[in-house]
Amino acid sequence: MLILVRSIIFNILFYLNTLILLIVALPTFFLPYRAIIWVAKTWGRINLVLLRVVAGVKIEVRGREKIPKGALLVAAKHQSAWETFALVPLFDNPVFIVKRELQWIPVFGWLMIKGRMVPVDRSAGSQALTDMTERARIELADNRQLIIFPEGTRRAAGAEPRYKFGVAQLYAAEGVPCVPIALNSGLFWPRRSIRRIPGTVVIEILDPIPPGLAKDVFYKRLQNDIETATARLIDKGRAEIAASS
Repeated sequence: MLILVRSIIFNILFYLNTLILLIVALPTFFLPYRAIIWVAKTWGRINLVLLRVVAGVKIEVRGREKIPKGALLVAAKHQSAWETFALVPLFDNPVFIVKRELQWIPVFGWLMIKGRMVPVDRSAGSQALTDMTERARIELADNRQLIIFPEGTRRAAGAEPRYKFGVAQLYAAEGVPCVPIALNSGLFWPRRSIRRIPGTVVIEILDPIPPGLAKDVFYKRLQNDIETATARLIDKGRAEIAASS
């Protein structure tokens, strides 16, 4: 019962923080795009503090020193909404690959456009990958860190992975290092649930994959690296939850 109460309080504060930061962000329409990136990082940091103080969900980042400087492809496991804000403060100039429909949301979507997020039109078939690759190249040329969720959508913690080959095609086309990220956020911020389970979300930044590998080799290595580390983090998280219950 206490977990549910704390979760409800956190969710209220989360949406209140989001509303306030959206208002704060409005002047960034008239500023360089880095201004909205600063607001997004602030939004993420405040959410992490609220999550820790109100809901008892902490964060541990491992391997931060492995992040190379400059343009990167960042391939992260996607288990909940948590990583959409928690990953942002880790990088100097992050940019997400997002569904085009998100940019239609009033204010929020317009700010995504201002932040130069890379949209994907999933109804466009093979043309969507071409358009995404061309737009991604523009952002990477500005030394940005391009964050992609290789499975395309959230998957419950421990669910069978469903990686899409588009991440390998993007890697081959852009010629930049890829930083894989494993995590166990889905245990503490379950998808389609208002409950926030106390414990420690672990983000593990894995060894960068250098550019130049064959697409098939890269694809297999990326999935193996992320899934092996994620399984270990999930086991650790489940043990932590069991010990505290």
